[in-house]
Amino acid sequence: MVHVELAYRDASLLAVGLGLLISLLAAGGVTWFLTRLLRRPLADLTDAAQELERGHYDARVPDVGSGTELDTLAEAFNVMAARLEGVEDTRRRLLSDLAHELRTPIATLTAYHEGLSDGVVPPGPETRAVLAEQTDRLARLAQDIDEVSRAEEGRLLLDRRPVAVPDLLRLAAETMREAYARKQVDLLVDVDPAAGPHLVVDVDPVRVGQVLTNVLGNALRHTAPGGQVTVRAVRDGAVAVVEIVDDGEGIPAHQLPHVFERFFRGDSARDRDRSGSGIGLTISRAIVEAHGGTLSAASDGPGTGATLRLALPLGSPSNLHRT
Repeated sequence: MVHVELAYRDASLLAVGLGLLISLLAAGGVTWFLTRLLRRPLADLTDAAQELERGHYDARVPDVGSGTELDTLAEAFNVMAARLEGVEDTRRRLLSDLAHELRTPIATLTAYHEGLSDGVVPPGPETRAVLAEQTDRLARLAQDIDEVSRAEEGRLLLDRRPVAVPDLLRLAAETMREAYARKQVDLLVDVDPAAGPHLVVDVDPVRVGQVLTNVLGNALRHTAPGGQVTVRAVRDGAVAVVEIVDDGEGIPAHQLPHVFERFFRGDSARDRDRSGSGIGLTISRAIVEAHGGTLSAASDGPGTGATLRLALPLGSPSNLHRT
């Protein structure tokens, strides 16, 4: 029995030792494999983060197929980097466009002041008119930039009340009627009689009127004499939809995503005095979004006209405020 017990003990110790050795080897092999599997994607992620820190916003993490979790992390990082790159591009373009916007009035004011100092330009009514016009242009630009910043940051004060959509459209149309008549462009307001009494929105009528005026002014700029702009309003479920449709220049497909960006103009050669500051649609979209609505643009391409679609949540017709 003693020999049997010793043999059993030795065999057990040998089995445990071999099992422990095999387990250690297996654990080491798995650790080495996982380390190699994780090292490359983590190194790529670290390198991309360091490049992003240096200001290289085009850095991306390659897809190496290291597992669902790491792939999800890499995808989230790439989305973040793409958004940062977009913000940086917008910032650069904004500074460039802002410098361009300021350059013309400042150059004009400088030239006239130098002319007045040298006695080359007479200090008459025409000179005073030019100086006043360029000063007003700078003031409008500063006001527009401040307004769009307040709107996009949610600091826009709204005096909301129930207002009938047909009243808003008629008031905006009357405001723009003279400008349309001067350019010989027809302005039509089309509201579904059956839906009209039910199209009540809880909005700031002054701000929404500003949006409609901006959109109608934009449609007028891009519509040739003899053309037509139609404003129609319908109900779409719990939303009041206003569409401003023109038969003017239209919008190329590659420009549609940029229509509401600051200082964007489809034609860079267009006269900037005539086309405004380029912030009107940006302000309009920010005001609409502050009301919980949306503002979008659609076009089938150049020469086919364009449609701007304003959607606002319907409000209660009780205590209706007539504009």
